Amino acid sequence: MADVNLTAEVRKEFGKGAARRLRREDKMPAVIYGHGAEPVHVALPRYDMMMALKTPNVLINLDIEGRKELVIPKDVQREAIRSFLLHADLLVVKKGEKVTVDVPIHVEGELAPGQHLLEHALNTLPVEAEATHIPETVTVSVDGLAAGDTVYAKDVQLPKGTTLAVEADDVVIQVLAAQAEEPAAEAAEGEGSGE
Repeated sequence: MADVNLTAEVRKEFGKGAARRLRREDKMPAVIYGHGAEPVHVALPRYDMMMALKTPNVLINLDIEGRKELVIPKDVQREAIRSFLLHADLLVVKKGEKVTVDVPIHVEGELAPGQHLLEHALNTLPVEAEATHIPETVTVSVDGLAAGDTVYAKDVQLPKGTTLAVEADDVVIQVLAAQAEEPAAEAAEGEGSGE
């Protein structure tokens, strides 16, 4: 997992007006918390943070006016329509420490011949991993699966040092039989018989 370096400034103003002023300067408000310390309110460069967030569970080396912190994004708020970054909650982590994160699921393989639908019960898999070794994705193979088959959390191959943070029997993916469409001629016949 790649580390990203960002510089933050401690915020002294709070509220909607202060947040708007930050956004006009192409910055965004954030809160850093964890390890029993008082939360620290900071301003981050919005574009750099947006680029960092392209990597799920990115590890950020944060320079807060000369003080170094290692953080991961825990919650990010975006504007509904344009998806601009509005606010972020960042969790302080230490090397070697385990954290619980949601890792995107990548599906690969070909289903068995026939008309099947793949239903994702989960798009991300909650796992516990060392903060500096969080997997970017977990891969689920659907090769040869047919209608009625299910992939459970316990079936997902996890990288070494990573464990499930959900029940082993939680459904990840189900394969469903595609519904056959009623032929047009039969549908037209059914409509006419009610007269």
